[in-house]
Amino acid sequence: MGILFLLFSCKTYTIPVDSFREQMTKSGSEKLREVEINNPINTIKNIKYEANSIKSITVFDKKGDKIKLENSPKLEMRITRKNGKKHILLFDTVIVKNDTLKGARSRLLQNLTREIALSDVEKIEIQDSGKVYKYQ
Repeated sequence: MGILFLLFSCKTYTIPVDSFREQMTKSGSEKLREVEINNPINTIKNIKYEANSIKSITVFDKKGDKIKLENSPKLEMRITRKNGKKHILLFDTVIVKNDTLKGARSRLLQNLTREIALSDVEKIEIQDSGKVYKYQ
């Protein structure tokens, strides 16, 4: 039953690479800010990390309708490269600088980051993971 809930509770959206680049390179969006979120593993100690300053991003749902997603620690990004490799990044850590996408793969292991040239990206999907993370 829990697996069925997870399969149907996570909404996935797509965004064209050019639209992603445009939205992520608006003036000042590459600036990072320190944030703090709840830690579902350890309820005593919150997690602190640097997040992007994007307030929201416009994406498309399965029907092709435009949806405005508010930035949140629950959003994850799935990048499909032109060679078929897929990578998952935490959306609120992603910035675009010099046509290179940079983002974190983990909040707990903050040194796990990935850089991908936007020219190498075939598809971008953003998923509301439904995780219990929230800004404090």
